[in-house]
Amino acid sequence: MENRLSYLIIILTVGLLHSCSPKNISTKYYVQNKATLDNIEQSYSKLYKQNPFIVGFTDKNFEDISLEIITDSLTYIYDFKINEKRLSDTLLKYNLNSPAITELINKMRSIRCTWVNNFDYYVETEKKSLVFLSIKPVGLSRPFSNKKYYIITYFSQKQYYNKEGKLVNNRKQRQLQKLNGEIFKRINDRVSYTVSSTYR
Repeated sequence: MENRLSYLIIILTVGLLHSCSPKNISTKYYVQNKATLDNIEQSYSKLYKQNPFIVGFTDKNFEDISLEIITDSLTYIYDFKINEKRLSDTLLKYNLNSPAITELINKMRSIRCTWVNNFDYYVETEKKSLVFLSIKPVGLSRPFSNKKYYIITYFSQKQYYNKEGKLVNNRKQRQLQKLNGEIFKRINDRVSYTVSSTYR
């Protein structure tokens, strides 16, 4: 009887650890929130082309917003509360689409997306860019994990991956393509993920 009980405890513990693993949380999170994540990426890409900016949440309750407005000469950084009128006033001041960005922020908040950014990287000497989303899913805050963020990257074109599903720089060389010092894994041909201790 004691042996059966010990065996059952071991099985349950392994199952719990497996279900809390970053890979399972990442895959499940993306599938469950695909429509909203894709919409955030598409909206942000369109808005960024009009006027470059970066937006994210800086607190665990998703009420404090950091907004970076990028001009030809300077980057202006502002902090706001989510419903603060100064936010829309500032967006209008810099000719940004206030209603669309407010909608983007609300969508980010609804799925605990902490940060969205346009990220430049290089493959050999060729400059490329992608949309970088940082998420703080509830599952990554469980007792078996340290403070982690789920990072999703949206590429503008199909990417290459090795047999382990890790992002590589091209079809022939198959060298790992690190982004911001991180190794990313395949979700689909255009989207990859990693789990990081930093959100940006």
